[in-house]
Amino acid sequence: MNAISSNLAAEAVVPPAIALQTTELGKTYGPITVLTDVTLDVRAGEVHAIIGENGAGKSTLMKLLSGHVAPTAGQISMNGHRIQFRNAVEAEAAGIVLVHQEILLAADLTVAENLFLGRELGPGPMVDDKAMNRRTAELLARVGSTARPRNRVGELPLAQRQLVQIARALLDDRKVVILDEPTAVLANDEVAALLDIVRSLRDHGVAVLYISHRLDEVQALADRITVLRDGKMIGTWPAASLGQREMAELMVGRELEMLYPHKRPPAVAEPVLSVADLSVDHGPDKVSFNVKPGEVLGIGGMIGAGRTELVEGLMGLRPSHAARVTLNGKEVGTRTVRTLMNLGLVYLTEDRKGKGLLLDEKLAPNLTLQALDSVNPGAFLDKRGEFSILQRTVSDYDIRVRSLRLDAGQLSGGNQQKLLLAKVMMSDPSVVIIDEPTRGIDIGNKSQIYEFIDAMVRAGKACIVISSEMQELVGLADRVLVMRAGRIVAELTGDEINEENVVYAATTGGRGNSGEDTHEHGDNYGAGR
Repeated sequence: MNAISSNLAAEAVVPPAIALQTTELGKTYGPITVLTDVTLDVRAGEVHAIIGENGAGKSTLMKLLSGHVAPTAGQISMNGHRIQFRNAVEAEAAGIVLVHQEILLAADLTVAENLFLGRELGPGPMVDDKAMNRRTAELLARVGSTARPRNRVGELPLAQRQLVQIARALLDDRKVVILDEPTAVLANDEVAALLDIVRSLRDHGVAVLYISHRLDEVQALADRITVLRDGKMIGTWPAASLGQREMAELMVGRELEMLYPHKRPPAVAEPVLSVADLSVDHGPDKVSFNVKPGEVLGIGGMIGAGRTELVEGLMGLRPSHAARVTLNGKEVGTRTVRTLMNLGLVYLTEDRKGKGLLLDEKLAPNLTLQALDSVNPGAFLDKRGEFSILQRTVSDYDIRVRSLRLDAGQLSGGNQQKLLLAKVMMSDPSVVIIDEPTRGIDIGNKSQIYEFIDAMVRAGKACIVISSEMQELVGLADRVLVMRAGRIVAELTGDEINEENVVYAATTGGRGNSGEDTHEHGDNYGAGR
């Protein structure tokens, strides 16, 4: 080998530069240790995924790296030099930015004003709105957002607000970009655009730390994967060496049993809920369906198919009308959330933070708000009785809290979801509608939610599950109704329930390998039996 080829061979094996490194990093709050002995490095031009169950320490690690909190043990180094940020502003100045899972934008300001807040463009004290709007439009196009620079952030849908946050993170050149559950509220096309952005950042030499419960995204993006469990680092692996099942087992620390409960025999009772010709303003039109006691009815379809609009119309949360709604043998007249709850129908919203829970209130009032009669036998609230109910619920639903006097917003996503499920079950309903039951929660909490649903239907209740996760529909549902463009285009049962058939029906209106095209059966094919 000559000198030139020898040098080239040496260059070929030189690892990428380390952009950020931690050594025995830890964080305690008083006597409580939330993170300990984390030693890892993040390299320029790689996507380094951090995975773990809720409570594993992922968010704490990200806050330490981005200057939001200070470590109590260990050290952080950048480009070989030890650093200690006093706040997130110093971290951003050094080239490290964290895109939070929560939306941290000023709702009353425009998109452009949010992007340039604290770093406005312009000569001297003057602000150059045209320049900021022009640059904002470029960044919005880059992240695939349909928002406009002059839109008020508070008027944007949740997914668009998340894209604005990501655009803000890309405003300046970054050495390290930390993304904490960035796709939790995004539609499929928005997710695809975001993943392309992450790949582009990597290709331009940026180090990307990527935190997600969606293991398919991790598998598609990551170069290396670090697993945290119970506040400790389990290890780091090349992404190519781990499948999704191996990732999940490392996260929970044991071999996974079947994630989904065994399905029950087909329900044979008469429907407990029947809906005929339900139409929602600017949404689904003349949709009919039913669900039986002891049955999980899945509703699938692509984003925009009208699934959430359908159930919100049924619950009286959107203007709608129906030829007939029958619940527990009684025809329902005026439909409101309260009247339907009193008749035995409850709805667990997909937006647990915005519509499901009062994040700034304590756990007890969040739990009992829909069933105050149970803790208010007289003129005054029975605080002792309410607290007793909370204690029992925390145990029954395995809601993991360090104190029963926390605000709901202090719980992890999985524990918030379990609290919300317990809240809607307080009225002892006969039909439960759950919209996106496991969005943004980890594999362990997913398994528990599935067990709760299984126990519910085995006790004779009916459950309607709306989910964007095809495997969730396949694993949970006894029947699946597939929606497309505001109509039910297919009903799948038994062996017909598989991802191929759901996707095929959702995208074409046909039944895939079931052998029929649903259009032959009219607009409401599969609307109920």
